[in-house]
Amino acid sequence: MPDRPPYYLTTPIYYVNARPHLGTAYSTIVTDTIARYKRAQGFDVFFLTGTDEHGQKIERSAKATNCTPQEFVDKVSEEFRALWKTLELTNDGFIRTTEPRHKQGVQRLFTLLKERGYIYKGTYTGQYCVSDEAWVDVGPGEPCPDCGRITETVTEENYFFKLSAFERKLLELYEEQPDFIRPETRRNEVLSFVRGGLRDLSISRPSFSWGIPFPGDEKHVIYVWMDALANYITALGWGSADDSKYQRFWADDRLRAEGAPLHIIGKEISRFHCVYWPAVLMAAGLPLPKSIFAHGWLLFDQNKMSKSRGNVVRAETIHDVLGNDALRYFLLREVVFGQDGNFTFDALVQRYNGDLANGYGNLVSRTLAMVRSVYAHSHTEGRPSEKSASPQRKAPASDLSRLVEEVIADTRRYFDNFEFSRGLERIWELVAATDGYLTRTTPWKLIKQQGTVLGPTPELDEILYNAVEAIRIITALVQPVIPEAAKTVWQQLGLGKINEFDAASLRWGQWNLGAELGPKIETPLFPRAEKDAVTRMKEIEENRPQSALEQALSSIPTVRVEPSATSPTSNAPTDKPAEKADTTAPEAGPKPLAVETPSTPATVSTPAAVPGQITIDDFTKVELRVAQVKVAERVPKADKLLRLEVDLGSETRQILAGIAESYEPESLIGRKVIVVANLAPRKMRGLESNGMLLAGSIEGGKAVLASFLEDVPLGAKVK
Repeated sequence: MPDRPPYYLTTPIYYVNARPHLGTAYSTIVTDTIARYKRAQGFDVFFLTGTDEHGQKIERSAKATNCTPQEFVDKVSEEFRALWKTLELTNDGFIRTTEPRHKQGVQRLFTLLKERGYIYKGTYTGQYCVSDEAWVDVGPGEPCPDCGRITETVTEENYFFKLSAFERKLLELYEEQPDFIRPETRRNEVLSFVRGGLRDLSISRPSFSWGIPFPGDEKHVIYVWMDALANYITALGWGSADDSKYQRFWADDRLRAEGAPLHIIGKEISRFHCVYWPAVLMAAGLPLPKSIFAHGWLLFDQNKMSKSRGNVVRAETIHDVLGNDALRYFLLREVVFGQDGNFTFDALVQRYNGDLANGYGNLVSRTLAMVRSVYAHSHTEGRPSEKSASPQRKAPASDLSRLVEEVIADTRRYFDNFEFSRGLERIWELVAATDGYLTRTTPWKLIKQQGTVLGPTPELDEILYNAVEAIRIITALVQPVIPEAAKTVWQQLGLGKINEFDAASLRWGQWNLGAELGPKIETPLFPRAEKDAVTRMKEIEENRPQSALEQALSSIPTVRVEPSATSPTSNAPTDKPAEKADTTAPEAGPKPLAVETPSTPATVSTPAAVPGQITIDDFTKVELRVAQVKVAERVPKADKLLRLEVDLGSETRQILAGIAESYEPESLIGRKVIVVANLAPRKMRGLESNGMLLAGSIEGGKAVLASFLEDVPLGAKVK
């Protein structure tokens, strides 16, 4: 048997600060779909997922729930594994960051980085959000801009990674490999961040013990995000005596020819995977992943699912009422992969009934019923007799067969590019076309006219062959998305195990009309969801009892921690002020700290001579540039905010503007505006704004944007 080419893909590892919900299931279901698709194409797939289990938040949560950190993470990690089993996901590996193999690999990695001169010691003072495991850019005693909890002032001696040394190399990587970061919006965001200048990162914490000890200095633990990113290679045995999986699924050059290793992540953790992770690998002299795809958020009624909002939907609820295939199909069909998508129970039921129950399920049911009726004389309990088994009959080329060949090619192209929604839309065009073919040819009338005694005619053979062959191809194409239904249909067609079929060779004309059908399935493939299905799912969500762990987590109080009189604060005298920390908060875990070493005296700005006045030097610091609005949309639950993506010629930025009461989003598309381009980023409603639009209003009236009558080039400075 020839050696199958390797293919490696991963989900993010999920931070065990809460149980899994539909938002975390989304990443894993999509990755499972890609894994199934690649296996069907003949690849030797290794699909990895896991849990991220270190950090100060875990240590404190464990204490609040009266258990050890290890007992705490064991419970939550098991909930993730139990859900993936319920959803019948096909991951080949599951990594926990508390496992000895991971600890060994991480310590080897950071020893290597230190040996190669990319780690040094320094000191930092700043505001730390324990809830998000993140340094944030706020003043002492102020709340975290992401979660609203009060931050703590912390001064620490840390080890730092020389991220600044990789700015040019990363920009070259993005230029030479445009598909390294997908989709394009995420690539533009990362490019903008790196072009703005990289600063060194804190990679250790000395103030708590729940983590992996820093090699050679066990007073420090490795910062949890830097520990977590290494899972992608430690799970393959890197740094151990047996690294055969690493050699096959990370180091093998054949992977990169096929777009792997592939990381599937949520968009909120793009920076860590697209900037920090490749920089660490470059520093260690290790191969890079081939591609990182950052998908959008799964919203619930247009709001991001989160424990703090109380709008979390559990995948188990949909599994219990409609089944796994219904959930998988909805997520892959309804949500454009890479963009934010909205989930509602009503939309789920509509898509289920329309596409699955009334569409594919009904087509399979009525077609196979006719086949069994026509060829019943040659079957005994589904088995053909030796005398009367029909010979193989192949229909001549028809409009349906030509459409099938087009759909096969289009679906492969879409799935190869992770455009699942478009691929499924194309497949369901074939479902509708096959339904239409049966409506035009009316085989049931022919069956009624000739009766079962006469047996099949060439005309009936042709009609039924075309319909069944179309169903066979639809089933093979859709198998990665709705695997349980596809397995059932494949067996009914008498084709055995669908996971043994070579999908790469799929073409029209491979089914034998005279072949033995599998046993008849009495229950509908997709029973129609009744009107109460939405109500039932909502009631399950509302009434599902919390586990003991969930109750304990929800009872953990938010405590304001005031700095003591003797503890230094972020505005205390230092040799050099720290640079601003990265403030993009991932729900999956904490984030690294941007910092410089304390070496040069702080620069003190000269105040204006008269209060309220500024000098010309102050004014010239403001950089105004021309930009064009490319995307405009409302921010959920924010009446005044619009989220804009603006093109400055050399880059695209996200800006939040309080002009929703003055402008409809669609009226702004294509409009040229003036942007304050060097304004420090800030967070609002959990989104980062990189700049500000220039607008004015009179006496509290509606905002009016500053604009141009002339054609002004994008990126031009306004003086």
